[in-house]
Amino acid sequence: MAEASNQFEALDDFLDDYLELPVRIRGGEVRVYRIEDPPAEDGIRIERVTTLAARLAAGQKAPDAPVLDDDEERDLYRLCLGDTYDEMLDDGVGWAQFKHVAMTAMFWVIADKETAAEFWRTGQQPGKAGNRADRRAQARRSTSASGGASTTPQPGSTSGTRAGSRPRGRRGRSPGASRD
Repeated sequence: MAEASNQFEALDDFLDDYLELPVRIRGGEVRVYRIEDPPAEDGIRIERVTTLAARLAAGQKAPDAPVLDDDEERDLYRLCLGDTYDEMLDDGVGWAQFKHVAMTAMFWVIADKETAAEFWRTGQQPGKAGNRADRRAQARRSTSASGGASTTPQPGSTSGTRAGSRPRGRRGRSPGASRD
């Protein structure tokens, strides 16, 4: 039986205990904020809130009992950021940056570091397709990055004439042809 306990590594050997996110603050300075892994109770609350939000977004019925009380719900970002919440407020970080950092931390808590990194990089919910304009812009970027070659054939003319053919003279003769 003693051998069975050696089959598992200690959790801290492979889990991510923190995130480090660089944010430009007042004066243009870049500060790296370290967000620690939240306590288990806070992680459970974050999971409940995000699961409820996903259900509501999918059109499912809201739960009968409140998942969080009002104070806990208001403090979701504080739950996600821990001590970094106050540090960012003290540094005067703008709302968009603050929210992006908090949402990145939330994806890290409810999923993993790779999901958080995808959100950090794109600003979109991981796995969610962007709107049509975003997809087209992405397609243009990937086409230009790959040399611009397209495997999609160009549409043919539907008028019955050949595009790009040489103009002809009168009665089907090409210009400058002799009349022998």
